[in-house]
Amino acid sequence: MKTAKSCLNQNYIRYVELTAPKTKEKRMLFRAFWVGGVICMIGQSFRFLLEYVFLLQGDELSAYVSMIMIFLGALLTGLGVYDRIGKYAGGGSIVPITGFANSVVSPAMEFKTEGYIYGLAAKMFLIAGPIIVFGVAGSVGVGLIYYVIYRIF
Repeated sequence: MKTAKSCLNQNYIRYVELTAPKTKEKRMLFRAFWVGGVICMIGQSFRFLLEYVFLLQGDELSAYVSMIMIFLGALLTGLGVYDRIGKYAGGGSIVPITGFANSVVSPAMEFKTEGYIYGLAAKMFLIAGPIIVFGVAGSVGVGLIYYVIYRIF
């Protein structure tokens, strides 16, 4: 026996199916994949350049590549280009390190009219702040687990 609630739920589900815009998942997945891949290829190109031309190695090499990619992400966000890339590629532009730079610069630009302290400085880490906090907390947790495992075994 159907209840009134289940009939309402089925009617609502049919209504949503008829009125909701159709998603183009395959197209968006393809765009995210190739744009994210291109961003990673650019980072790898900088890595090769710094490694073979400037003879950098190890942690120094990784730090310079990260700084260059963060700078490019922030610059493209400031110029308004990264937002268009994000609309086109979706998650493919958010996952690389340039997406982190975008998440720091975008709120700062949006709230800069409120002043340097209450606008720019206060809102800069609105999105990226929780990522940094949980990233640091997670790495400390993993470090403690490794420390305990290696001390016991």
